[in-house]
Amino acid sequence: MAHFAQIDSNNIVKNVIVISNEMLHNSEGIEVEQIGIDFCKSLYGENTDWVQASYNDNIRKQYPSIDFIYDQTNDVFLSPKPFDSWILNSNFNWQAPKPYPSGNKTYDWNEEALLWDLFTPDSPYPSWTWNETEWMWDAPVAHPEDKQPYQWNEENLNWELITK
Repeated sequence: MAHFAQIDSNNIVKNVIVISNEMLHNSEGIEVEQIGIDFCKSLYGENTDWVQASYNDNIRKQYPSIDFIYDQTNDVFLSPKPFDSWILNSNFNWQAPKPYPSGNKTYDWNEEALLWDLFTPDSPYPSWTWNETEWMWDAPVAHPEDKQPYQWNEENLNWELITK
């Protein structure tokens, strides 16, 4: 299957479609991008602009999604810039002004402070605490060890057997 990205006048991807490879073949059976572009225009209108993409990232760096940017100069698709402070590196990847911390923890970029903040997911209940070692939320009371179904009762701060 062949993939084509529709771009607007600012080279922003507005649509990505899939067409049969046969729609790109010339009379000798060779795939030609312009034939695919012409086919896309026949479907969506002559005033539309199309660029072939690769689902396997074989051409134009990466497979685009809506709101990606097509950089005509470098003939690559770029993901949207995640933050104002990030810059495009020589491999056409967005890079934070500070490197991602090493280790096995997860961090979120803090644009206001221009640094990486340790990620902590939202607590399922106000009484639960974050267990940094296990990387999970812990209830104030251990879950019962039997194989019965339980649900947490925040009001009573205990596990209640589900009896439905």
